[in-house]
Amino acid sequence: MYVVGNILHQTMAYPAAVNCSGAARRILLLPTTTTRPATRSFPRRLSAVTSRPITTLPSTPRTKSKSTPKTQPPTTPPPQPLQTRRTYHSTTHPPPPSPFTQAETTLLTTALTSHIHTHGFTLPSLTLAARDLSLLDISPSFLGPSPVARLIHFHLYTTRTTLPSLASQHSDLLSGLSVSEKFELLTWLRLKQNEPIIQHWQQALAVMAQPSQVPVAVRELAMLADEIYYLAGDKSVDPSWYTKRAALSGIYAAAELFMTTDKSEGFQETRRFLRRRLQEAEELGGAVRSVGEWVGFTASAGVNLLRSKGVRI
Repeated sequence: MYVVGNILHQTMAYPAAVNCSGAARRILLLPTTTTRPATRSFPRRLSAVTSRPITTLPSTPRTKSKSTPKTQPPTTPPPQPLQTRRTYHSTTHPPPPSPFTQAETTLLTTALTSHIHTHGFTLPSLTLAARDLSLLDISPSFLGPSPVARLIHFHLYTTRTTLPSLASQHSDLLSGLSVSEKFELLTWLRLKQNEPIIQHWQQALAVMAQPSQVPVAVRELAMLADEIYYLAGDKSVDPSWYTKRAALSGIYAAAELFMTTDKSEGFQETRRFLRRRLQEAEELGGAVRSVGEWVGFTASAGVNLLRSKGVRI
């Protein structure tokens, strides 16, 4: 007891100098009422935004709020746009819109009627037309990167769209003709529309042969051939619908080029050239149809022969 008491006295007086055995340490580890060391106090961490002490608010349970259904205003269906384009001829559909605006139409019409015969399809014709309309000389620039090509396109468009009224003026001649004779006459009437500007048409063809203008020229040529066949009364619905229009497009382009070098009176040589080409196309079409009929008959006969031999076809 004396030894234990002495050790306890030394532990309380000099705690760092105690070096005792394991049993004595276990005795020393018994809970005693000692003073707790003072903890180091740190200042409260401040918020970087509000410069106030950060406090933790008690979390409140979220309650699902009953959301009232939103009443949407009655929706009306959008108005259906009017059909302004057509891919076939029909009297019940409106004509396609013009590719030219009203301002462009006014300027190009003035150039065609007043200055093309003198200056041809050139930029001076458009400049003089702008002056006639009290516009600036730079006004033709709003026609696009190629005002001259735009002028030629306008001539092709107007001559094609005025062809129905021209056909109605010659209705007495068209009434007693066959379909082939009708489109020959209609093609000739369209060629005659180039007569006032024929001396400048080679220049126009050279402009429209440029790669950037080929799509416009081909499209106008295809629509012209379709217009001629429609006015002639063609009602074919078989693949010949395409072959007829393709053949007429090629014939018309050749006749138009021939007309630029024709010096005969009234362009009679051009009309004879047109009739020969149309007759050749009709004969070739008849020959192709005959060959097609022969091939179809031979193929059908061969299939029937193989079936009679027991071949499952």
